[in-house]
Amino acid sequence: MGALMLQGTGSDVGKSVLVAGLCRALSNRGLTVRPFKPQNMSNNAAVTADGGEIGRAQATQALAARVAPSVDMNPVLLKPQGDRTSQLIVRGQVRGTLAAANWREGRIGLLAEVLESFGRLEAQADIVLVEGAGSPAEINLRAGDIANMGFARAAGVPVVLAGDIDRGGVIASLVGTHAVIDPADAAMIRGFLINKFRGDPALFADGMAAVAERTGWAPLGLVPWLGAARRLPSEDAVVLERPAAAAHGKVVIACPITPRIANFDDLDPLRLEPGVELVMVPPGQPIPEAALILLAGSKATCADLRFLRAQGWDIDILAHHRRGRPVLGLCGGYQMLGRSVADPHGIEGPAGSEAGLGLLDVETVLSGDKTVREVRGTALGVPFAGYEIHLGETRGADRARPLGHLGDGTPEGAMSADGLVAGSYVHGLLGLAAQRRAWLARIGVAAAGPDHAADVDAALDEIADVLERHLDVDALLAIAGV
Repeated sequence: MGALMLQGTGSDVGKSVLVAGLCRALSNRGLTVRPFKPQNMSNNAAVTADGGEIGRAQATQALAARVAPSVDMNPVLLKPQGDRTSQLIVRGQVRGTLAAANWREGRIGLLAEVLESFGRLEAQADIVLVEGAGSPAEINLRAGDIANMGFARAAGVPVVLAGDIDRGGVIASLVGTHAVIDPADAAMIRGFLINKFRGDPALFADGMAAVAERTGWAPLGLVPWLGAARRLPSEDAVVLERPAAAAHGKVVIACPITPRIANFDDLDPLRLEPGVELVMVPPGQPIPEAALILLAGSKATCADLRFLRAQGWDIDILAHHRRGRPVLGLCGGYQMLGRSVADPHGIEGPAGSEAGLGLLDVETVLSGDKTVREVRGTALGVPFAGYEIHLGETRGADRARPLGHLGDGTPEGAMSADGLVAGSYVHGLLGLAAQRRAWLARIGVAAAGPDHAADVDAALDEIADVLERHLDVDALLAIAGV
């Protein structure tokens, strides 16, 4: 049994994708692999079979390793619900809310639980591949750390450091990390790799040598730009900040980006469709002319509703509906479409209520236990498969016109009397090709994309093949003790 931790010189350097690719590559070699991330911060969550929440990336990594997701794979998950507050999920279950100011105190005791989860995975596998968070160079966060070197040293797991050459300054990032971290932390790092390289690898041979000379770390490979990575579910909202390339002649589906947008990977299947241009609308821009407006989930529905109005997007959405065009809301987006959303106990922010868009005759009250479960059923007469993660209950006249039914016959979602507006609590609703085909047929698009899960699986195989060619995988295994 062995373990290896991949840390990065910063956020979004590709750690999640690299770990997923290595999970698949090592699984292809016949090894039993388990992914692990001690602490994650993301509003894109996945559901385990036992009703727990983990980060979306760890669920993808579990798929890559060909095992079922487990709450042990991401024992601490922080879900931001305000600029300075996050919901704390420990081993899949809500444990409360933490403010940024008391995070250091709040994580006391969590390392022991993190190590217990790691120990269980280690006992199941030939190798555990561990993903760090952010960067170990954030030395202001080192005291009490459980995400990077604090975990690595406590668990005795060797580290490989990844740098991102696409953003520039990769030599300084790697060498600078060595310079600023504690010598005992630096000693945990056994090698480095460079990610997102474009061009002739020979041109960077001197760069690899310079990093190795200045750090003493082994150069383990130069990974080219992984085009297949765009087909994996995204976990980090930073991807929403990147403008999409214009695609003329396609049918537009638009989704506004609210500050606490959650589970926006629900929209990923639409990117598989050659006839669709998915437009993620940033703040400050009007919602464009579209065949369908889709409202994604939210970790703070009332706050995002206020933001939506401040942007004038409510006017755009109501005008879109008046023109006879459909609107679909998923989870928090479903709640926004109703007459009101009430948070009487201040679960997602200050206690109070907010008027909804009024396009569905339903009202939502945020209270009670969180619903976290995998679901299957039918909507628009065809199957879907997904999961629910939501607080509260939605009631009203339009619930008598459910969008569909769960496998046990329970009504799911709601539709307006005119049939143009629909809401659903099912994340992953559009993942199956048949379900997506039914939705796109409503806006005159002939769907051609595959089931999303099948496409993700194929992308993982492509990434694994590239990593086998461009990384010294045997050296990685040796460092891990396998």
